[in-house]
Amino acid sequence: MIDDGKEIATAAKRARDEGRIEDALDGYARAAEVARQQGNSLVLAHRLRHIGDIHQDAGRDAEAAPFYAEALALYRANPERLDLDLANMLRPLAMLKEKAGDLAGAKALWAEAAALYEAAGVEIGAKESARRLAALG
Repeated sequence: MIDDGKEIATAAKRARDEGRIEDALDGYARAAEVARQQGNSLVLAHRLRHIGDIHQDAGRDAEAAPFYAEALALYRANPERLDLDLANMLRPLAMLKEKAGDLAGAKALWAEAAALYEAAGVEIGAKESARRLAALG
């Protein structure tokens, strides 16, 4: 059986759920490297997004940004990606831009996420995006 990093990613998720942040980061980094080596850009994007989320949740926005940037580029470049995956990537990036004071960037991301969530029928995501967009003026 070829190791696709899924077991590593599952262990990383468990570590994150248990609050073992550094173990989670290490696991997702290893799982991302497997995806990178195998050329699986969608799986790599998911794992990079998780690394970014962990950093952002820990208040390490500067560390989150490059992971989000690479994940977003990978999602946008892959025509096989699900729009919901792209929306789920835009959400934390919009939050990051809000915190950094990049309101124009945040607005653009929230607007795009709202449309994607709406098209995917994810009402909670569409409502959150619309609410946050409205709050930004």
